Amino acid sequence: MTPSSPSNPSFDWFNPSPQQDSDLLAQIGFIPGFKEFLTLRQVHALEHATVWVLSEMAARRQSPFDHSPADNQALGGLSTDRGFYLYGQVNTNELRIAAKQALHRLKNGEGQLALHPRCGTNLSVTLALTAGLVLGTHLIFPRGPISQLLGLGLATATAFQIGPDVGMSAQKYLTTAIPFNLTIVNIAPKADLWGRSGHFVQTEWQDLQ
Repeated sequence: MTPSSPSNPSFDWFNPSPQQDSDLLAQIGFIPGFKEFLTLRQVHALEHATVWVLSEMAARRQSPFDHSPADNQALGGLSTDRGFYLYGQVNTNELRIAAKQALHRLKNGEGQLALHPRCGTNLSVTLALTAGLVLGTHLIFPRGPISQLLGLGLATATAFQIGPDVGMSAQKYLTTAIPFNLTIVNIAPKADLWGRSGHFVQTEWQDLQ
């Protein structure tokens, strides 16, 4: 089963302590923006999990006996340190159910829901890999135009081959975290700063003792 599946059972590399972010904040919370960074990682995970749960709910309506992983590509999200925007045709009450279920499932062992193959992290990592490999092949390969073109093609193909896996690793270790400290405060239709309509899932940080 591929890492893009929300039911991937091999998740033993990510077994965080519920108090870990609270402990980190107590130790080095004086660093400007550190709490916002920790919060954003947890919100990001909740955003992904909510999209997975909404996708599962939609798939079950269409095929009640099909329990294979589903990804509704009409849904998208944007995380902030105060919550996340959810874009797409979604019923508000259904979103409330999905977000609460996603938070519960993340906190109770389904950490794989924190990762999503359509996350912007994957694209950013792929673009960064492409730039780095293109520069590397430019410096290593002979200066002739044919050699440089071959190097460019090789670099691009390699980046797009390994980019998704590296991107998923970046999500695992850098851009998401199990939202042990989050509570859902409110969910309502709301446009973002650019005027795009959607819903906003407002969250709040709670320190764990």
